Amino acid sequence: MLARYSRPEMSRIWSDENRFKIWLEIETLALEKMSEQGSVPREAYLALKEKGSFNVERVLEIEERVKHDVIAFLTNVAESVGPLSRYVHRGMTSSDLLDTALAVQFKQAGALILEGIETTLGLLKERALQYKYTACIGRSHGIHAEPITFGLKLIGWYAELKRQGARVEAALEGVKVGKLAGAVGTYASVSPQVEAHVMTRLGLKPESVPTQIVQRDRHACFFSALAQLGASIERFCVEIRHLQRTEVHEVEEEFSKGQKGSSAMPHKRNPILSENLCGLARLLRGYALSAFENVALWHERDISHSSVERIIGPDACILVDFMLARFAKLVRGLVVYEDRMKENLELTRGIIFSGTVLVELTDRGMLREDAYTVVQKHALAALQGGLGLKDRLLADKEVTAVMPPAEIEGVFDVSRHFKQVDLIFDRTLIAA
Repeated sequence: MLARYSRPEMSRIWSDENRFKIWLEIETLALEKMSEQGSVPREAYLALKEKGSFNVERVLEIEERVKHDVIAFLTNVAESVGPLSRYVHRGMTSSDLLDTALAVQFKQAGALILEGIETTLGLLKERALQYKYTACIGRSHGIHAEPITFGLKLIGWYAELKRQGARVEAALEGVKVGKLAGAVGTYASVSPQVEAHVMTRLGLKPESVPTQIVQRDRHACFFSALAQLGASIERFCVEIRHLQRTEVHEVEEEFSKGQKGSSAMPHKRNPILSENLCGLARLLRGYALSAFENVALWHERDISHSSVERIIGPDACILVDFMLARFAKLVRGLVVYEDRMKENLELTRGIIFSGTVLVELTDRGMLREDAYTVVQKHALAALQGGLGLKDRLLADKEVTAVMPPAEIEGVFDVSRHFKQVDLIFDRTLIAA
């Protein structure tokens, strides 16, 4: 469904070819161990290893008739192996194959997702260091608050993405779990040693208490981690969208040569990448909800989860891979307007320093309530026009009696707010 938006490596993971290839590997490994145990002739294992093959079109053709994908696959493999194929899949149930293969696919897809996270982290770190001391206004409720730096904004994104990467990695460990435990997980016809052999060779762990399936709380956790990753990307993109608004215009998505923004208005340069990623994050959350719905199955298993996973498994992994690539492109090409950031800092006539003035006045002995009242009075008046906050304070004898003019001037030095920037960067990057 989303394959055309994905890197070829990710699309291949979810192809029929790769899925059947993993199935064949599982069956071969299982038969290898069974032959060592003496439960099947060694010739059966060698026949499967040397002659076992499949043809995707043929499997799908058989499935049309038998209405069962695993039986169709086994039938096609039997055509290449011959009579000894009767030992293939001995004591196993379809979910032994399906769930173990899905775990391998998650393992493969997860490696690409983690790779994409690392690439994006590198870009965020680079841009954060570039704008480490670039002053801009911080906003609370969308209203000018106090100065920050654009680098602090970006290093915050870096730290958050780092946390999301750790969550994805932990959740990935939870789904790198398979099972070869037979019809209802009791190992009635296949031994735990066969399962252990297959899981070890595939780099998986066995389900601790299998039923007919691997339990779906594991999968819900993984899809939830992907949705959380998407939510963070959405948060970053919402910020970019706000900062690109005409009235703000502090950053802008890269606008390539020949690009068009609107069919009706030639002047438009829209934050389309950010808007696109915000929309896709919603889709990821829907996939996570579907995964939660898959947890509660009947007894030892029903099939209601299967149809859901055939969509959300490939789609969510492909989608995250695409989102990371698109966001990395956005970060790499982001245009930053430092002069505009400076203009916006000065837009409100110094009132962004009201909190600093409040602290200084109280430190010099003025009651906090009195200090708040006088600063608020001058700040709100400055916002309406005329003198700015600093000049109004300098003209107020009640203020200058507590705080000399030279010290009032010093309060309005924006660099006072950035004394701990190095500390924040250092502890973030060292922790990384």
